[in-house]
Amino acid sequence: MLRLEDLRVRVEGKEIIKGANMEVDRRQVHLVVGPNGSGKSTLALTVAGHPAYEVSGGRIIFEGRDITGLPPDERARMGIFLAFQNPVEIEGLKVLEFLSKLLEKRTGEKPLTPLREHVMEFVRERIGEYLEALGFTEEFLDREVNVGFSGGERKKFELLQMFALRPKLAILDEPDSGVDVDSLNTMGELLNRAVSEGITLLVITHTGGLYRHLKVDRVHVLYGGRIVASGGSELFERIQERGFEVVVG
Repeated sequence: MLRLEDLRVRVEGKEIIKGANMEVDRRQVHLVVGPNGSGKSTLALTVAGHPAYEVSGGRIIFEGRDITGLPPDERARMGIFLAFQNPVEIEGLKVLEFLSKLLEKRTGEKPLTPLREHVMEFVRERIGEYLEALGFTEEFLDREVNVGFSGGERKKFELLQMFALRPKLAILDEPDSGVDVDSLNTMGELLNRAVSEGITLLVITHTGGLYRHLKVDRVHVLYGGRIVASGGSELFERIQERGFEVVVG
């Protein structure tokens, strides 16, 4: 589904990704791990098409198509979704209205009227089970997007957006940051279900808190801007025990 070929990325003139090669197959869970400053978030934002991240070399191939030069909105329409490490606040936009617009884009349907009860019914019919599983109440839906949200609420809301959009590839940047143990278990169950239903996951993680709740197919170690090792879940276990020196010497 996704292939990075000698990818090189500059941010404000500084090369952060220095020749990364990686392949991600359909309906799999791939982890990208590495120490702080290794380029994990840069990699995620570049695949999603963030304009501040300049591809200075190499290619990004998605479903056989070179998307290296495509803008982020076109990549999103192709089925690429990014859950941000630090989601932005959007004052004045209610969560319910935001979710309704996402569902309209994906399904081509609209609520019967703009009245709140009709918008609520529209959203609940389509993602109600995910609202409940992630612990979102009706009061939460009336809050402004990410305004005053805790770290865990922001992360769970990003996942809710993913379930609304049903992308082909979901890139999750540090989805376990600030999330409590019980929520990690719920998130893991929902993400494993998403993969069984056809969503491919590329999970960027530093702490690995979500790792034991996911059925991981492949682990990639990003170090110094390069993928220095790839392997099965046993690779992550070794890193957890001994640190990154097991792969970088």
